[in-house]
Amino acid sequence: MTILKQAEAGVPVPELCREHGMVMRHFILQMAQQIQRYGYIDDSAAQSA
Repeated sequence: MTILKQAEAGVPVPELCREHGMVMRHFILQMAQQIQRYGYIDDSAAQSA
């Protein structure tokens, strides 16, 4: 299950970040970049974030 799908399922972002070893700021910046670039969050890009 991708990080995005887990977030949509209701898993708190701080918990996801700890689980995947990423800083919450990085997660938020990556999602903002995807929305800016595509107008939506590209699930395949979120998977590699």
